[in-house]
Amino acid sequence: MVKKIADTEILENLVKKALELGADHAAAIPVSKIETDAGFRSLCEQNTCGRYGKCWTCPPDVGDIDTLMKTIRTFDYAVVYQTIGMLEDSYDIEGMEEAAKKHNLLIRRMAEAVNEDSFVRILHLGAGGCNICPVCARVENHPSLPISGHGHILVGGTWNQCVQACCGMRDEVY
Repeated sequence: MVKKIADTEILENLVKKALELGADHAAAIPVSKIETDAGFRSLCEQNTCGRYGKCWTCPPDVGDIDTLMKTIRTFDYAVVYQTIGMLEDSYDIEGMEEAAKKHNLLIRRMAEAVNEDSFVRILHLGAGGCNICPVCARVENHPSLPISGHGHILVGGTWNQCVQACCGMRDEVY
């Protein structure tokens, strides 16, 4: 039997699991509070991260934006979690890469933890493309690994700062 993720106990357990696995903040929110906009996909298409067409979890391979936005709307609740990295300054590329690794490790751990509870239907979106492999299998047109983490939050037409704001989270500056 597939349980609805709107079950309060399941939501509380997912938030707790995210915190246990290393999230700095986590919260459950109604999906109706998440803003979707196909325009967010254009940020991916500008290829500023260099992964457009080079990562199975990024556009154009991840799928049609309208379909993805409709899929998001088939869920009642979202569990949002955040990690915070410490940067020396706005040019600290190594610090940014380390923060991304920390967050992507959390994404993989959460995906594995949720997959253990196969009775819950999930769509796992993360902030940033998958970085499990040093070079994505997409580059050589090989199939994705079965454990390949997640879809990127932008490919689903959402903006992570908007979602974080709905949860009372913010980008922290020290």
